[in-house]
Amino acid sequence: MGAPALPSRPWVGAEAARPAVKLFARSMGARDVALGLGALLALRHDAPVRGWVEAGGLCDAGDVVGTLVHFRDLPRLGRLVIVAVAGGSMVASRWLATRVDAVR
Repeated sequence: MGAPALPSRPWVGAEAARPAVKLFARSMGARDVALGLGALLALRHDAPVRGWVEAGGLCDAGDVVGTLVHFRDLPRLGRLVIVAVAGGSMVASRWLATRVDAVR
């Protein structure tokens, strides 16, 4: 299923090649696919989308916290990019969650 070491290498460095890290990368990818499909299916069936957006933001918050906990052990550029991207996504999810169902 894909190449899990490719997107995780900037985040965790050389550890991305380890089987356990590949497992976690695949799991996170599956999590993101499930959240996206859930939101799309909710839109398609005229169901509430807010919970899916909030769940995505909560997952992004977990990514930020996990990165901060291991900040010194991670590649410098990768850790900064993850905190910025996941943090921005977390904030965007919070904002979007309050509006997504109101605009339909």
